Amino acid sequence: MRHTDDIATPRGPARVDTDLPAGPAGALLVLGHGAGGDVDAPDLRALRDAAVAASVAVVRVTQPYRVAGRRAPAPAGHLDEAWTAVVAELRRRHPGVPGLVVGGRSSGARVACRTASAVGADAVVALAFPLHPPGRPERSRAGELATGLPTLVVNGDRDPFGVPASGPSVRVVLRPGERHDLRGDPAGTAAVVVDWLRGRGWAS
Repeated sequence: MRHTDDIATPRGPARVDTDLPAGPAGALLVLGHGAGGDVDAPDLRALRDAAVAASVAVVRVTQPYRVAGRRAPAPAGHLDEAWTAVVAELRRRHPGVPGLVVGGRSSGARVACRTASAVGADAVVALAFPLHPPGRPERSRAGELATGLPTLVVNGDRDPFGVPASGPSVRVVLRPGERHDLRGDPAGTAAVVVDWLRGRGWAS
């Protein structure tokens, strides 16, 4: 079952596309988009389809600046504030779902990491996590992945934004031949995520 509506946030309305499995959901997977992109990116759509088929409820969140028609991303604090408000409302809407997994691609993955503890997430899924700006490895964002929560990072091995390293709670999976957009094999990327969710008891 698919449903689209808006959720009010302190930064304006955010749009949520909700896809529910036919039966009870093992987890609620909330996904954000990249800085200049949208929730119809190939990897996000593929992950939605695979996760819903595996009994996971999936919500793709469009940030207020994109709902307003702007392509230039809002400041990080504004993104985090809007995301936090959306996730709080989604938890209220889906009280019986046992697991809350937050994530997204690129900028959306960063937002999910930065706010994971504040929203009470159980885990994080980061697609194409931008470790640093292209050509600027000294500007590492690795600290954002240190949420203390189980975290899956799926990056292309040719990503110009870099590839994070695995850590105590961070598992990194490299997709051969893929760049930042993860367009080469979206279904394969989705399968990696669903397998990880299944291993943690959130997917069937």
